[in-house]
Amino acid sequence: MTTLTIITDISAGIEKCFDLARSIDVLLNSMSKSKERAIAGRLIGLCEAGDTITWEALHFGMKQKLTSEITKMNRPVFFEDSMMKGAFKSMRHEHHFREMNGKTIMTDVFIYETPFGIFGKFFNLLILKNYMKNLIEQRNQTIKTLAEKMD
Repeated sequence: MTTLTIITDISAGIEKCFDLARSIDVLLNSMSKSKERAIAGRLIGLCEAGDTITWEALHFGMKQKLTSEITKMNRPVFFEDSMMKGAFKSMRHEHHFREMNGKTIMTDVFIYETPFGIFGKFFNLLILKNYMKNLIEQRNQTIKTLAEKMD
């Protein structure tokens, strides 16, 4: 099991940051390099508790599909999405928000497990862990840029 924790300071209000983080449109915008798109479930707008979304994207030269569910939500401080079906053995993404000194501190906790035993662990150490960290940081930079422009 791998846990990535990524902290992003945003000079904008917590409500705005929370809504941008759960926006399908913002996620699609931030993942344009991987040609990510929502193909089933909620396709546009803001995710709500109980929503499912099936994503399709190009990663490592292969088309990947992942279906996730918004399993928990406590607006505007927390939401969680969990993989229902996809390439990981398991995956859970916690999104935490707190206000501090006029800023929002957005903390992503991304927990996943790779399939394929020792080969999956080796791939994770060599490539996947850094790849996932970069994807989340890319998404967070988009959220930060949009939120700070709107404030």
